[in-house]
Amino acid sequence: MKVVAAYLLAVLGGNTCPSAEDVKNILGSVGAEADEDKIELFLSEVKGKDITELIASGREKLASVPSGGGGAVAVAATGGGAAAAPAAAETKKEEKVEEKEESDDDMGFSLFD
Repeated sequence: MKVVAAYLLAVLGGNTCPSAEDVKNILGSVGAEADEDKIELFLSEVKGKDITELIASGREKLASVPSGGGGAVAVAATGGGAAAAPAAAETKKEEKVEEKEESDDDMGFSLFD
């Protein structure tokens, strides 16, 4: 990731085709270690490509990645979609009841007595 970030910083700085040395200089300026192999691999992958097109392509790929909350994982893990939702709702209700019981018990102390 740091190689990608350094490359993008160079592009934002006006260098349309940063070299390995440019990327190393940027990484060195913040005290990060530069891995020559990773830099060369990355540069070979983006050579001759427009950075804005690469970013647009990446956004399209990320849009297809499921990014739901934990509820979707719980439903998938139980195997039954319709049965899992009521079970999750019951668990939440039970937790709320427990919280109320705990908060009602102030052990006889009050801030306003």
